Amino acid sequence: MDRFADRRFVEFGVEPSQHKLDWGMFHNRNELLFSPIFHQVSPPTIRWIADQRGRILSREIMSDLFARDFSCDMTGHGWRAVLDRRDWKALADAAQSSARPDPVPVRMRALSGEKRWGIVRMVLVAESDEAPLWYGTIEDIDDRHDRDRKALADALAESRQHYRWSVELSPQVPWTAAPDGAIEEVGPRWLELTGMPPEQARGRGWISSLHPDDVDRTLVAWAEKLVSGDPVDVDYRLRLSDGGYRWMRARASARKDAQGRIVRWYGTLEDIHAQKIAQRELAESEERFRLAVQSARLGIWDCDARIGTRTWSREFRQMLGLSATEPATSELALGLVHPEDRSQLADMLDAVAQGEMPPHFEATLRVYRADNGALRWIKSAGWTSFCEAGRPLRVIVTFQDVTEERNSEDRIRWAATHDPMTGMPNRALWQETLEEMTGQARRNGGSFGLVLVDIDELKRTNDMLGHDAGDALLCGFAQRFAASAPADAMIGRLGGDEFGMIAPSLANSAALTAWSAELLGGVRGPYVHNGRSLDCSVSIGGAVFGEHGDDATELLKAADLALYASKSAGRGRLTLFHSPLRAEAQQRSSMIHMARQAIADDLVVPYYQPKVDLKTGRILGYEALLRWQHPRTGVHAPDTIAAAFDNAEIAVELTEKMLAHVVRDVRRWLRAGYDPGRVAINASAADFMQHDFAGYVLAHLARCGVPPQHFEVEVTETVFLGRGAEQVEQALHRLSAAGVQIALDDFGTGYASLSHLKQYPVDILKIDRSFVRNIEQDAGDAVIVDAIGKLGGSLGMEVVAEGVEAAGQVELLLARGCTIGQGYLLGRPQPWAMAKSQAA
Repeated sequence: MDRFADRRFVEFGVEPSQHKLDWGMFHNRNELLFSPIFHQVSPPTIRWIADQRGRILSREIMSDLFARDFSCDMTGHGWRAVLDRRDWKALADAAQSSARPDPVPVRMRALSGEKRWGIVRMVLVAESDEAPLWYGTIEDIDDRHDRDRKALADALAESRQHYRWSVELSPQVPWTAAPDGAIEEVGPRWLELTGMPPEQARGRGWISSLHPDDVDRTLVAWAEKLVSGDPVDVDYRLRLSDGGYRWMRARASARKDAQGRIVRWYGTLEDIHAQKIAQRELAESEERFRLAVQSARLGIWDCDARIGTRTWSREFRQMLGLSATEPATSELALGLVHPEDRSQLADMLDAVAQGEMPPHFEATLRVYRADNGALRWIKSAGWTSFCEAGRPLRVIVTFQDVTEERNSEDRIRWAATHDPMTGMPNRALWQETLEEMTGQARRNGGSFGLVLVDIDELKRTNDMLGHDAGDALLCGFAQRFAASAPADAMIGRLGGDEFGMIAPSLANSAALTAWSAELLGGVRGPYVHNGRSLDCSVSIGGAVFGEHGDDATELLKAADLALYASKSAGRGRLTLFHSPLRAEAQQRSSMIHMARQAIADDLVVPYYQPKVDLKTGRILGYEALLRWQHPRTGVHAPDTIAAAFDNAEIAVELTEKMLAHVVRDVRRWLRAGYDPGRVAINASAADFMQHDFAGYVLAHLARCGVPPQHFEVEVTETVFLGRGAEQVEQALHRLSAAGVQIALDDFGTGYASLSHLKQYPVDILKIDRSFVRNIEQDAGDAVIVDAIGKLGGSLGMEVVAEGVEAAGQVELLLARGCTIGQGYLLGRPQPWAMAKSQAA
């Protein structure tokens, strides 16, 4: 061969090598290809030059061994007689794959029929103006010394371990395919995974292991890549040996020849089941998050802090009234925010730009919708993620339209501080304002007037005409009260029928008095409800800060005392606070305290005043009058605890004490053989309202063995009025049916109508002492007494005159048909022991 060819072979690297390889020890081509000793160079047996059609143009035998064992002509295609047919194809594939392909192992047939291992190396050389030629060598690598064989065996064992760790133990399944996509080889894990022998997977057999839903999609993708030659990357579910399916990812690249034709596909099959499940769970989680965001009506502002991009979700844009094409800019957002809240958003945007956002932040802003200008309350909550260096990576802000919630909160706050009927501030807000004004006046040296107003007889309107009439009267008065209040006044409804006003312009007694006079006159006009005219009058109590009190509590108490004085003095008037009112309040408090003490210590004592037949002087019965025994000062009349009777709870307890003592005394009279006649006890409206009064009385009589015919209950006309009238009627009828007599006390002085005498089971009419006192001097009183006597006689009722204190009164009463009297002339109230001895 010429020197040029020698130079090519030297460049090709065919210098003699000391490595002796026993290629016959390799089990298959894969072991050979993966072996690290494959690329070691052995001495060449023959050097050759061939054209691109595979014809050897020139050869040079370098070894006597070849000349002895292989005597065929190698030129042209004569070399094929030396090699197996499968080695022809291997050499052709190698030539097509690269201009400098990897070495190709071959099996050579000797004259003796023995097959020896050889290796072919070749390179394609193209010179200008010449056809490209292949330069190559054939090396006989079959003969080796024993030492070399041992080294080769060790190397082969290492090669097999390398192959096992690289291929057999790999979690991936390697595979190869022909240019048309037919599978040629699959790795050993295929059988382990699918239970399908590798030979069944060859060609298109592998398709039967795919999930039916994935077959078409996979084949379409595979067909496209077979045409284009681009890398394959497709995932599908593979049926396992146990019948289940796992997600796998198939990837492959095509090995191409110098002309770009596909020689073979080399690929792997990777288990991505866990990854797919994680992706599915992530997708489901994201879907749940998306649905949660939608259901919660949340808008999202996603800011990439690294590159400064902002993304607004569809919900956020709808919340702002923006179209999908509006750019997500800070300027746009700032332009929509209420001017008073704009600086708050600007500070947040600056913090994002400067990387100073906290991990979590919240804010509530007012925003004008871009489409209609409606003002909305938007609540935001943001989270910042940071890199390891502490720099912000991403800022996620959620937005929620809380306008309705805000309005609801406002309504709740309004309801908590306002009276729903009149719309005025309630006691809580009014008193809070009083505290604030007191503090300001104390700091600034100012003053203000405080007024408490109470609607007179509102309860009577409710009871007689119904609560709808009472509510109409309340609302009508509230309107007039608000209209008459000074411009600087704070007014409020403090309770059922009580109103209050605080006004700096009424900071002296004269101004307060003048305004109150206007109010008293203004509210007297009629109020019309359902075509019916309602009358209204008010009682007013007033106090001035600094003059009547220096703190809110003291000032309010002063005005309250003044209001109580107005109501006690006859209603429909103004009372300004003055010092004696405090003493009167203390006296009332003392009365209530003494009454409670009398109840607790059982100091209540009944005194009995006889009812006498004016003709014969015989005692017909008694009225039990309340007295209480003070431990040091002795017996006291009920007027010393008069304020206690305005307290329903105490009034009921006093009645219960009286009832217990009276029933006990009647029983003692009866056991002593004395007939006291009927003994009366007074009952108030509170007694009928607190419990089953009739049942309580009758049960007590039964326990003590006192016949009901010896008992009498006295009531005033006021118990027939009010919401409890029906309850009173039922109780009186029950008592009357049991034999208890019912007496109507103070008849002629109350608000009762004559129809009550027919409606209620009244047995006795008691003429009030105010008519008896002047009967001798006042003809009018005499006429009233005469009329009551005739009325009672006509209705079959017993008539009793109270307050008989003179003999002349007795004569006039008898002359007018009244035969029973009660008074000091006839007998003073006495305790049971004295009344017993007097009766004896």
